[in-house]
Amino acid sequence: QVQLVESGGGLVQTGGSLRVSCAASGFTFKTYGMGWFRQTPEKERDFVAAISWGGSTTYYADSVKGRFTISRDNAQETIYLQMNNLKPEDTAIYYCAAQHFGLHEVELTTSGKYDYWGQGAQVTVSS
Repeated sequence: QVQLVESGGGLVQTGGSLRVSCAASGFTFKTYGMGWFRQTPEKERDFVAAISWGGSTTYYADSVKGRFTISRDNAQETIYLQMNNLKPEDTAIYYCAAQHFGLHEVELTTSGKYDYWGQGAQVTVSS
């Protein structure tokens, strides 16, 4: 069955770094655009970053540009989110998601356009 399993979350101080991973199985990974979203109790699930199914295009929320980097390894069927210079406002549950042939920004930045979701990983940034 389809699985997306996030790992690598945790607690880090302001200015620190973390890398979260998302291991996929049960579908043809290389044909899916992949995204990261985050959610707090006070807010809806917000777009963070995405990478097209071919891996040639990436998109980022303005709030994380220059600090976060999304990447994919099709051989390992895994995506990564490298998070640097973390801030307390980055504290959230981070979810990965998969979108069949996801390519364009308008689709990859919209949570409702995704086909599969992981269970989430908590990232906490202390001040």
